[in-house]
Amino acid sequence: GPNGPVTKQDVETASSATAPAAAAAPAAPAPAAPAAVPAGDYDEIPLTNIQRVSATRLTESKQQAPHIYLTSAIDVTELLAFRAQINKTLDETGSGKVSVNDLLVKAVATALRLDPAVNVSFAGDKLLRHKSINIGIAVATDAGLFVPVIHDADRKSVSAIAAEGKEKAGRARDRKLKGEDMSGGTFTISNLGMFGIEQFTAVINPPESAILAVGAAQDELKLDGEKVVSRKILRVTLSADHRSIDGAVAARFLQQLKELIEHPLRIVT
Repeated sequence: GPNGPVTKQDVETASSATAPAAAAAPAAPAPAAPAAVPAGDYDEIPLTNIQRVSATRLTESKQQAPHIYLTSAIDVTELLAFRAQINKTLDETGSGKVSVNDLLVKAVATALRLDPAVNVSFAGDKLLRHKSINIGIAVATDAGLFVPVIHDADRKSVSAIAAEGKEKAGRARDRKLKGEDMSGGTFTISNLGMFGIEQFTAVINPPESAILAVGAAQDELKLDGEKVVSRKILRVTLSADHRSIDGAVAARFLQQLKELIEHPLRIVT
């Protein structure tokens, strides 16, 4: 309007005007093409069936299950002494030996029996709390990763777990496992301690909600009152599906497991 006042005509003219086109956003840079592999500079190794299945399932696990990780340092000095006593007794009776992993399977099964909140599967709008405690044991073979299952591990003795685990691990390496040998797992243990690995994280084996990664026991100096003593320390890392297991629940489970392992008589009583 004249001398600056806004008139009705000014408003109508402004509302009918076309808004200036927004500046075009810069195009996202195209992803760099992968470097070409020189022809003949590699050997093609076809995946086995178990490797293809594992690749699919573990990819889905990482994409769909929000993993949380908790690590605990456990004093296994008493556990190793306890294992030596068990093996001495078994040797006198002509039975097979018990490994640290066998004791860990029994300890995990006992902890799950005491606190079943980790023995679950996520099922959309509900959780499935399993009544059975079936522990999978990851076994690496030339054909891929197999996970034979120790069913009702909480009800079995350590020596029975050892015998069954050794037998199924042998059949896994010979590719003679049956479907029922690998089905029904509710929790998995993956142990790389024999390779000198001190600590690592593992991918959850669906439909389970947790897996325990076990490293190698290492000599560490600890304070015992005013004295410095050498102890065997084992680090374990729990991977849990945060949809079904809260951090506090996972921490409580690890705390219970630590108590059992550091007082090994509680595992078998």
